[in-house]
Amino acid sequence: MADMTPEFSRPVIADKVSARESVEKITATPAERAALAKRLELVSLDSLTALVRLRRIRGGQMVRVTGELEAEVVQSCVVTLEPLAASVRDSFQALFAPAHLVPKDEEDLENLGLDDEADPPEPIENGRIDIGELVAQHLSLALEPYPRKADAERFVHVEDWEGEGEFPDAPNEPPPDMEGADGETQDMEGPESPATKAATPAVEGAETKPNPFAALAKLRPKT
Repeated sequence: MADMTPEFSRPVIADKVSARESVEKITATPAERAALAKRLELVSLDSLTALVRLRRIRGGQMVRVTGELEAEVVQSCVVTLEPLAASVRDSFQALFAPAHLVPKDEEDLENLGLDDEADPPEPIENGRIDIGELVAQHLSLALEPYPRKADAERFVHVEDWEGEGEFPDAPNEPPPDMEGADGETQDMEGPESPATKAATPAVEGAETKPNPFAALAKLRPKT
């Protein structure tokens, strides 16, 4: 844990923790929530409470801490940057031990025989265990890392899409220069294309120019 006082600090004297489980209910004050929101890059932290249980294990050498936290947070949508409220609930556990019992490498960890523990023990600093900071750390882990609104995809540009497959909700429309004035698509190879128009015979009844060669043929003397 950091040397400076954490934003949400609730130290417990390690020597007062016994083999009989003790329970602590802690709640963050408005000032603590504001400081913690800044640290966690939240728009706001509207509430934070936790129920924490402490008990000595392994012959009294270590302290196991378990608990549940609840928080009401407001994050920023990563796409629109709009505020996004969320309820966070999480359970956690940690193991604390005197510094000389904290393993320095994998061999020390194996010698402690902590196979039944999720994580190696953390050191007890200055004879205290800060359960408030422990709750803050686990709140940070429980937050949605990339919060986004349900309809945020419609604000993403196609060129920014890095997912797999087709871009979600991508418009199935032709480029603007392929559209006619009436909004209908002009097929460049269809019956209305310039090439087709050139090859299409004149419409019956339409005005046509006289053929000069036909007129000359009429003027030639018959043999």
